[in-house]
Amino acid sequence: MNNTIVVISQKKAFLVMTIMKNLTDESYHVHYSDCNVSSINSFHDDSSIYIFFMEDGTAVDQEVLVYLKDISTEEGKMVILIGSQDEIQTAYKIIPQEQVSSVFLRPFDMHEFIRKIQELTDEKERENRKKCILIVDDDITYLKMVQSWLKDQYRVSIAASGLQAITWLAKNQADLILLDYEMPVTDGPSILEMLKSESDTASIPVFFLTGKRDTESVQKAISMQPDRYLLKTIGKDVLLSELEKFFIAQKTLKK
Repeated sequence: MNNTIVVISQKKAFLVMTIMKNLTDESYHVHYSDCNVSSINSFHDDSSIYIFFMEDGTAVDQEVLVYLKDISTEEGKMVILIGSQDEIQTAYKIIPQEQVSSVFLRPFDMHEFIRKIQELTDEKERENRKKCILIVDDDITYLKMVQSWLKDQYRVSIAASGLQAITWLAKNQADLILLDYEMPVTDGPSILEMLKSESDTASIPVFFLTGKRDTESVQKAISMQPDRYLLKTIGKDVLLSELEKFFIAQKTLKK
């Protein structure tokens, strides 16, 4: 379990220091970060939990909220917000509520806070045992739909372009990539070629997703030798079944 936590605030107020001490007493590795993206990002590789303590009467930093939104949505990092009702609502304008792991309104009970952190880290440990699937598609609506289909059974990350996918893979590992065959700028075949050319990503299984079903398009996609080729018209149940069969077959091969 990655039990490293970054506590973010405008200043090291008494309550912030109390939070950090209580977390440290519970054997968490705790870092303090000033409320700016550069400082927060310096802990990126080590941390999976970010606690944003919003100061009473201080404007909520919009760039920090955008950063937290991105790492929670794209990398599955855990974001916890502490603040007033108004500050939390301001944060929700940038970070989707479903991407926030927990919220604490000031004042709050410290014992309940620590209990909740322990509960969340236990859940995170269980989540980390799931297979990780990266979905790459420039159609945000489709991307979100497939993410919602898979999120209960898999750890799911998303990328809206080939560049985002390559950037994500530079810092994360995936057990499978669902890759849109047709995308602007860098299409699916080009991304697959890049992945196969790098030792760190060459062995990651790739399923092509496409809206085309004519023979010529299918043959062209198959010639790139993806692990599977699936039509985008596939439904939730069929997709889940295909993924389950694939991972079972992989497990059997390893044995």
